[in-house]
Amino acid sequence: MPASPSTARAINDRLALRLLQREGPLTAGQLKQLTGLSRPTVADLVERLTDAGLITVVGEAGEQRRGPNAKLYGIVAGRAHLAALDVRTEGVAVAVSDLVGTVLAEASVPIGGDTGTGPAVERAVALVERAVKEAGADRPHTVGIGAPGLIDPASGELRDSSGLPQWHRALVATLQERFPDARVSVENETNLAALAEQRDGAARDRDTFVLLWLGHGTGAAVVLDGKLRRGASGGTGEIGFLPVPGTTGLPSATDCAGGFHSLAGSAAITRLAAEHGLTAEGARAPDAARLVGEAVARTGGGEGDAARRFLDVLADRIALGVASVVAVLDPGCVVLGGEVGQAGGAPLAALVEERVRRMSPLPAAVRPSDLGGTAVLRGALLTARDQAQDELFAPPGRSV
Repeated sequence: MPASPSTARAINDRLALRLLQREGPLTAGQLKQLTGLSRPTVADLVERLTDAGLITVVGEAGEQRRGPNAKLYGIVAGRAHLAALDVRTEGVAVAVSDLVGTVLAEASVPIGGDTGTGPAVERAVALVERAVKEAGADRPHTVGIGAPGLIDPASGELRDSSGLPQWHRALVATLQERFPDARVSVENETNLAALAEQRDGAARDRDTFVLLWLGHGTGAAVVLDGKLRRGASGGTGEIGFLPVPGTTGLPSATDCAGGFHSLAGSAAITRLAAEHGLTAEGARAPDAARLVGEAVARTGGGEGDAARRFLDVLADRIALGVASVVAVLDPGCVVLGGEVGQAGGAPLAALVEERVRRMSPLPAAVRPSDLGGTAVLRGALLTARDQAQDELFAPPGRSV
């Protein structure tokens, strides 16, 4: 059956808004060409969307052109403000953007392991409030949060996880209380990193791929046929628990020591570097990433036998996890993400790919992350933007 006039208008409006989101400002003539709609239909939808406060004239097409046909229409960026959080065990990073994704404010705050739940939550919430104010807004329309741990697929809530700070779960609830009109959602950090790499990073040309996160801990995100897969319990990609050779034991249900984490987590990488004469203070992810980056730089200059041996052994370890993923999922592409994956760059990715090629009959490209440690925040911001636009672009009287 043909669509009713109101339904057809809603479909046309959403189509035009999506084009403006993807392409940027367009003239009415360009909208006509891209949508295939008639000139009167385009004129009507431009008027409707302008009256609704969703689009506005943002300029003219060409210095010499004037008149109605030259007007460039764009989404009203200030219609809503979005907040994104990257929640780590040692702190929080925040970014606030407008509706089209332009970042207006960024901030971060460290939160030590000895900080109590209440003070930690207040410190993080105060950071969000300051960033929103700096962006010129009173409150965020949508808040996207990336955090380590499992997300319950039924409720969408962050589960209690051993080894993770209690303030993580409390932060999500407190943000919803502090911003009661905002839509607050939380997603596993590695999943958000994969979404960012798919949209803006190393997997732009892939509908199916796996992102292997190498940072303070290890994790994996699985994208199949363009869709993020979370699994029956939300635990797809908990690769840190994968039993692998080369460790001193086996992981347990509550501790990934003895699993892949023991080979490729930041503490393990730092210890491996020390064994090869490369040292750094502590065992935090930035230290591991710096060591890997320095090793790549030394081998790239034709020097550093110790650095070369370190990278070879590290590639051996990472290849165990990658080959396991390839054997089960056949993703065709694995992106090495996180601070360590970005620091290793193309040289480390090439070493891992060479080893996987020898271990598996299934072809798999191994690529370095384009976004590295910023991918989680980028993914949270993209998710918040999609949610806000879905709501604001919905026909009047309907929610999505």
